[in-house]
Amino acid sequence: MKRDAFDGAPVTGPLHDASAAQQQVSGTDFPLLFDLDRVCVRLGPVLALQDVSLRLRHGERVALVGANGCGKSTMLRLLNGLVQPAGGRIVRDAAARQALLFQRPYMLRTTARNNIALGLWLGGLGWPDAKRRAVQALDRVGMASLAGRNAKTLSGGQQQRLALARAWASSPDVLLLDEPTASLDPRAKHDVETLVAEFATGALAAAGEGRVSLVFASHNLGQVKRLATRVIYLEQGRVLADLPVDQFFNGPLLQLQYPAAHLFVKGELP
Repeated sequence: MKRDAFDGAPVTGPLHDASAAQQQVSGTDFPLLFDLDRVCVRLGPVLALQDVSLRLRHGERVALVGANGCGKSTMLRLLNGLVQPAGGRIVRDAAARQALLFQRPYMLRTTARNNIALGLWLGGLGWPDAKRRAVQALDRVGMASLAGRNAKTLSGGQQQRLALARAWASSPDVLLLDEPTASLDPRAKHDVETLVAEFATGALAAAGEGRVSLVFASHNLGQVKRLATRVIYLEQGRVLADLPVDQFFNGPLLQLQYPAAHLFVKGELP
């Protein structure tokens, strides 16, 4: 793995070894995508992430869950490099292409096609090729007929599908999603979730491309069950549970070893 490391302020005390549960979740069959060691992130006076140690691997589908303000969005921005740790260490696979999608994607005041093509052109692709790739991307998400529509006039669900098309056009290795369906109606939510699942399983892959790793924040626990293979529960910036999705939602392990996460799943925490 080509390593892209960032060291924050020095961290005192012994290094934290990954737990047996985390090792079970991550496995060793796929190369590392992100390696976090006792990472802390400050946003002004707020300690948004505290002593987070995680290993995420290529091929995983990881859900971040927890109450508002627990650190989910900060975690995604940290993985993407938009924020840097104040302490600890993060190593990213520098060869892995990333795409970060926000809950409300930003749309340029131009056509849906140009919203995709401009990014590709700025990345070095010739304009004719960029436009062709943009049309292909729109076709992948069922929006080829809207290529000439002003993106600002699209519905919320259409804009989120356009954002996914924009991501697909860049051939990412990992998708980072910050509650991508939170503000959508049920039909649009289903459409976007279906596209995300197809990204993650490789159903939308073009020739020579494979499945995409997925890290997403969500309050929708049903969506987590459907999309994730691994669930990480955060509370006040700390990782309090990290389990395969089946063990997170079923069986006694969550209640016995991670009572705070169990209460959250039962709906007894905000």
